[in-house]
Amino acid sequence: MTAAPTLDVVAIGNAIVDVLARSDDAFLAQHALTKGGMQLIDAAMAETLYADMGQAKEISGGSAANTLAGLAALGKKCGFIGQVNDDQLGAVFAHDVRALGIRFDTPARQGDVPTARCLILVTPDAQRTMNTFLGASQFLPAEALDLDMIRSAGILYLEGYLWDPEQPRAAMRAAIDAAKSAGRKVAFTLSDNFVIDRHRADFIDLIDNGLIDILFSNEGEIRSLAQVEDFEGALARFSDKVPVLVSTRGEQGAVAIVDRVRHEAPAAAVSQIIDTTGAGDLFAAGFLAAHIDGRSVEDCLALGAAAAAEVISHWGARPEDDLGVIRDRLFA
Repeated sequence: MTAAPTLDVVAIGNAIVDVLARSDDAFLAQHALTKGGMQLIDAAMAETLYADMGQAKEISGGSAANTLAGLAALGKKCGFIGQVNDDQLGAVFAHDVRALGIRFDTPARQGDVPTARCLILVTPDAQRTMNTFLGASQFLPAEALDLDMIRSAGILYLEGYLWDPEQPRAAMRAAIDAAKSAGRKVAFTLSDNFVIDRHRADFIDLIDNGLIDILFSNEGEIRSLAQVEDFEGALARFSDKVPVLVSTRGEQGAVAIVDRVRHEAPAAAVSQIIDTTGAGDLFAAGFLAAHIDGRSVEDCLALGAAAAAEVISHWGARPEDDLGVIRDRLFA
């Protein structure tokens, strides 16, 4: 008999410090940046962009870590696995994640590869253009995994962004094996079209082999994964292979297909969109929190939308308002 989980979610992801600054389209063009996308950059490009950026705000981030921040704010017990360096930003990241009540025990890496950072440029239309230097995060080895912690969690949550480097990819495969051997669920977020282009075959293989129980995407990502232009066709491609398939559509709300039954929900109202960074991450947090509580699919979508609306109403990818209060008001 599988033991009852002692943690709700353990996530594996990039341990990144976000550096946010306002920008305009001219700055993006000057540096040949694709608006609204995410690109991987090297140390030299990171230094150049940082030097040219305007006044910035530093906040611990990373897609999976942001999702855990939302889950922790909603009262869930969480653990994080990710690689930082034994440097200043690494200490900042570790402090921030632990201050949220999230278990983080991955040993810091020694050496000259610094902690990862994501330089995020936010244009007046609230679109965010992310430029990520993976740094130490791409050297997470399978040996650093706490397999007992993974087995103790009801859900293992993985971010597609970390599938690029070889060591973390091997670590995530080992983590999937550990979670499945313990009878746990595996949730996966596709993260970005560029990531899908590089690893489409791997992602489809995971789905075809029944290793993904909950798949998160946005409309563009699910179409990219299916290599079709039609959103409905993309959903149909995977809806009979993933027990819980979730896709967000911005202002058009979100769709979830659970055990082949379709559910839809509108986007939550927001007075002003300031920064869309973290919208998908917090949507996943809200959805998973309600899912863990055994609420209806409609409630899962509604809490996901509410959490996403909160995070896009201010700068940064971590919630500032009390998500527990938002949840209680929503379900009153």
